Amino acid sequence: MASYESVLDSVGATPLLRLTRSAAGLCPRIYVKPEWQNPGGSVKDRAALSMLRRAEAEGELRPGGTVVEVTSGNTGIGLALAAAHLGYRAVVFTSSTIAQEKRAQLAAYGAELRLVDAFVPKDHPDSVHAQGRRFVEETPGAWFAHQYDNPANPAAHYATTGPEIWTDTEGTVTHFVATVGTGGTVSGTGRYLKEVSGGRVRVIGADPLTSAYSGGDGSQKYIEGAGHFVHPETAQDLWPQSLDTTVIDDYAPVDDQSAIDAVRWLARTEGILAGGSSGVALAAAFRLAEHLTEDDTVVVLLPDSGRSYLSTYFDDAWLTANGFTAPTAPARTAANAAGADEPTAGAGAGGPTVGAYATPAPYVERGEAVAEAVRRLATAGVADDDVVLVVHPRDARVLAPHPSDVIGWTTPARLRGAATVAGTARRVGPKLGRGLALTAPAVTAWAAADGEVALVLDQGRVAGTVARRQLRPQPVQRAAEHTG
Repeated sequence: MASYESVLDSVGATPLLRLTRSAAGLCPRIYVKPEWQNPGGSVKDRAALSMLRRAEAEGELRPGGTVVEVTSGNTGIGLALAAAHLGYRAVVFTSSTIAQEKRAQLAAYGAELRLVDAFVPKDHPDSVHAQGRRFVEETPGAWFAHQYDNPANPAAHYATTGPEIWTDTEGTVTHFVATVGTGGTVSGTGRYLKEVSGGRVRVIGADPLTSAYSGGDGSQKYIEGAGHFVHPETAQDLWPQSLDTTVIDDYAPVDDQSAIDAVRWLARTEGILAGGSSGVALAAAFRLAEHLTEDDTVVVLLPDSGRSYLSTYFDDAWLTANGFTAPTAPARTAANAAGADEPTAGAGAGGPTVGAYATPAPYVERGEAVAEAVRRLATAGVADDDVVLVVHPRDARVLAPHPSDVIGWTTPARLRGAATVAGTARRVGPKLGRGLALTAPAVTAWAAADGEVALVLDQGRVAGTVARRQLRPQPVQRAAEHTG
């Protein structure tokens, strides 16, 4: 058994695990690399340690200094772990939307959390990135890791992750599948595997369906740490310098529901509990494997553990609240996996649900000409008093709007004669999954002060709207008593 002189020495050297039941019916060998076996629980420990050591070597980080990062969680955890061991202060800027488990882990390592939820472009002074940079400028001895543009990020994977995969497969790997986030993992690992194999290994970038990396519209998704979101008011979309697009042979877009299904299926067939971004890579790998032969070896990198998402992707209540379906087998596995028992779908709520009262959600874009918007809605048969959503514009919209793209609601009657579309927008109420029972707390707690119209979600996207009065309990009508 290996022994280490410090926790930092234990970063890396994660194993490969072959999939059997979840991959039944597929020809190639499929291995997963469980990166949660790093001490901080994710693949980001590799990049965090590499970036920190380079900063020390170059004199950017000195004893008593402060480590600062903007992150969706895992890189912050890796940096916080290393900072705790080495005696640095750690300050992490992130959003309150990250999994509660990640926030708790950051706090456990002694990191200071700065939660920033302003929905603004990166270059806006209120953005999480701007606030992180400003903190560094104002804090003596502070060092900004900036994983998106730090060359030590992909360098960590070129030096460790790639060689581990090549050695552990004895050079038989033919395909490497990894989710694209900052780009460091897929770029560094992929570049090494391509070089050592003489270009034989193909690198697949698994990407959320709406991510700009693979040609999506850049709208938000529900899988943390994966893909590339573009704020609708972004003037110039700058991609991370950590991402080397020349390394990636193909992109594989994956929708949120498929990613969630993949990791839940993995847990129930293999006993492997992986996080949401792992589901993106798994779904892409299963799809890829349908076209490969027994001569191929596929390695799928799983960035982190599902333990960080027990309150989200593995929680039926969270799924229902956001309009996702109960756990099922991925479509490919359900059709082809011989001998694998399909998980039992979650029981329905029973009784009427929010979706039964939803109406379609036509929308107009914020900057659209009012006259054109009114004409278009009339042509579509939208009545004067029908609810119409006002949304941020998206070129070549891939799916129905994400809730973050909704500005408010209006009606054709309010639009008619208005100066601007945005000027007619009213506040929207809560976000309600279409499968929520009318007795669910999110429904019963809906007060008039929260808005009179709510968004109805199907797989996390806005599929319709519902008025508060439609979901309010109806008074019981009692028959009048007959008198003699």
